Amino acid sequence: LYCARGEMENRIKEQQLGLFADRTSSATLRANQLRLYFSSFAYVLLHGLRRLGLTGTAFAKAQSTTIRLKLLKIGARLRLTARKVWLSFSEASPYASDIAQILANLKQHPAWSPPG
Repeated sequence: LYCARGEMENRIKEQQLGLFADRTSSATLRANQLRLYFSSFAYVLLHGLRRLGLTGTAFAKAQSTTIRLKLLKIGARLRLTARKVWLSFSEASPYASDIAQILANLKQHPAWSPPG
């Protein structure tokens, strides 16, 4: 029971420090609440990415700060067509094989559809 509490404390700290949930310095309550909503939404997205896309990679147990700095803050060329979105990454990227594995993992999971 205590270990689960410690793990939850770690997740709260991860959201506060890694996803800037502690930054509530705006003058209005609504602005601070909106920042917390964005931070919570980012945490849910990163948790889903960690659960579905990062399995089998070196980033499977990585904290959100590491995922953000090493995987999300990279340069890419984006091309939009009528039917596809093309992402072109640099060939010299040190995490190219990890990104390819993550994309392959995500392709295995179909888009969410409502039950019924």
